[in-house]
Order: sequence, then structure tokens, then C-alpha cells
Amino acid sequence: MSEAFAIRMPPDIQSVQVGEHPIVFIDNFLRDPQALVEIASRSAFAPYPGVADRKGYPGVRAVAPAEYSANLTALMEPLIRQNFSVPEALALRKAECAFSLTTLRPDELGPLQRTPHFDASTPHHMAVLLYLCNEAHGGTAFYRHKATGLQQVTAENREHFLDVYYDELNARPPAQRYFDDSDAGFEFLGMMPARFNRLVVYRGSLLHSAVVNPRLSINANPLTGRLTLNSFYDF
Repeated sequence: MSEAFAIRMPPDIQSVQVGEHPIVFIDNFLRDPQALVEIASRSAFAPYPGVADRKGYPGVRAVAPAEYSANLTALMEPLIRQNFSVPEALALRKAECAFSLTTLRPDELGPLQRTPHFDASTPHHMAVLLYLCNEAHGGTAFYRHKATGLQQVTAENREHFLDVYYDELNARPPAQRYFDDSDAGFEFLGMMPARFNRLVVYRGSLLHSAVVNPRLSINANPLTGRLTLNSFYDF
């Protein structure tokens, strides 16, 4: 494991239940998280794919250091297999790690950016999020879709969920805001608060949303904005 962006050992791995599903987190994850913040402050950020169409992550990203990605993967592969019951026979597939900053104002968000979402409906798609900002920047919240009762979108229920969800979206466009608490369509189940140097691991198939403080977090400056480092794994 590279000494650059070294993980504090042993990691304090904790788990909480939100709704029917575990959320794993590790506080004080890196020995020197400020080193990543400094790299982010010198990085060239570009809009996430989909921003022009008002879809997907509402902000900008920059590629994270390969050494961080390698260290993270060395720990995450066994941690995810053990904590989320991933069969040993399934090979790991990893997407690029990226620094992320929310930059769209609430009045710029498209309908899909104003409700909870899921990242993928495959059974072992995992989101791994490192907060490089403090608790003033919100967190990550998880939801149940009221009409279907779903907390997790799978290959089996995806089409049904999307049919109902899009019907609701057309009949009752969501409020022009970053989603946080319950509304007519979704029930708030719980939130993992942001905390500087906190790593959070959850299934990407869970209905979730970034909880964003629009007074502070619509900010393209990595030193003061809602800076996170996002990684995705699948098996």
C-alpha cells in the first residue's frame, strides 16, 4: 500500500442500519486528508456528464490521484465482500475516483435532480464516498418510495419503479430545491451526516440523495465548498 494518502490503521469500521439496509462508515479515514484537499484545490474541474441536460450529479469533478484509488481498493474489496455479502467468485470492477463539488443553484436543477435517485440496479454496485468537507455541508440521506414501498431498486423491480416514478414526476413536478426531508413521493429514512475525513459505503441501488446546504454548498472552491471524493465498485 502506497504511503501517499495512507489509510489510518486499523480502520474503525462501523455500521448503522437505515431502513432495511446497512450503511458502513469509517471516521478519521486517512492519516492526512488535507493532502487531498490541497490537490483538489490545484485540480482542473469540469462539469459532470449530464449537467447540461439537468441530469445526474449537479456539479463538477476532477480526477483523483491514482495512489488514493489503489489504497482505497486494497481495503474496500475485502470490506465490501464481508459487509455486503458479495460472493468471492465475482470479480471486482472499479470506476474512476473523482473529486466532486456541487455547483448548481436550486433554481438550475432539473426534475431528476430534485428527487432521490439510485446509481444502478445491479445487486453489488457500491458507492464509496469520502467527505472532504464538514457537517455544515449536509450529508447523504436514504428514502423509501411511498407508492411502491421500495427502498432499493433491483433488476426485478426497476421497470415498475420507473413507470410509477415517471408518472408521478409528470403529474406532480418536484419542488425547485435540493431534496432533503420527506415529501408526497418519498419517505425520509435516515441520513449519514457529512464529517471531514469520513468514508461512507452503501449499495448504489438504494434510493438516496445528497443533502445539500444551498447557503454554503453551491461553491466551486474545493477549500470551502462541498468537496467529496466519489468512487464506485461493482462485482
